[in-house]
Amino acid sequence: MDKVCIDINCDVGEGNINEANLFPYISSCSIACGGHFGDEYTMMKSLKLAKENKVKIGAHPSYPDKDNFGRISMVITNKELKQSLIYQLQSLDNLLKKEDISLHHIKPHGALYNDMMYNEELSNVFLDAIKKYKETVFLYVPPKSKLEKIALENGFKIKREAFADRNYNFDLSLVSRKLNNALIEKPEDVLSHVSSMVINGHLRTIDNVLVGIKAETYCIHGDTSSALEILRYLSEELPKQNIYIKK
Repeated sequence: MDKVCIDINCDVGEGNINEANLFPYISSCSIACGGHFGDEYTMMKSLKLAKENKVKIGAHPSYPDKDNFGRISMVITNKELKQSLIYQLQSLDNLLKKEDISLHHIKPHGALYNDMMYNEELSNVFLDAIKKYKETVFLYVPPKSKLEKIALENGFKIKREAFADRNYNFDLSLVSRKLNNALIEKPEDVLSHVSSMVINGHLRTIDNVLVGIKAETYCIHGDTSSALEILRYLSEELPKQNIYIKK
């Protein structure tokens, strides 16, 4: 296989005390900006780590729900959600301007991300909230989602995202975290999962069915217990398959 360069991203600024160790192994990161976690201190800490390690910086907005870490669908008006998303993005953007760094991407978090897989109205609200970044910033989206479809129709720049440490259902939705098999935690299994997507363009679902997928960025959750072990292993093993992490 010819040499392939991929983006490996991590969700950061979420309270992981070992976060600094992750940055040498990733090429982009998404910083929690106050919705599900985070404040000015945590954002700046992650921002500086990203800058030191030449890692592209993205915003990781969510439902405004710190109590549930943004992982539960929330009953909220469209106006309230839009205002919260704008505030979250502006909070991180203000810090980026102080450091003279450009925002690379926006990636919704948790339940908001999952809900926009199928919810057209919610996707429109989200895109309306981030429209000022449309010309300059990438949007990380789940493949074959309503968000992807509507974003492309409205001229947003997207990168399709696949999860290296999560199992999938047949419709490319993520297996619920309520289930024991939601996460892929063994480095060897993550490598197999990623390699299949990059080389063959498909993944094996939780029901043992092969489903096609196209992605430009692959996520390792920073709060996965074995995240550092996974990232170290991928950095060693992926090049053996002619797959490289592009800084």
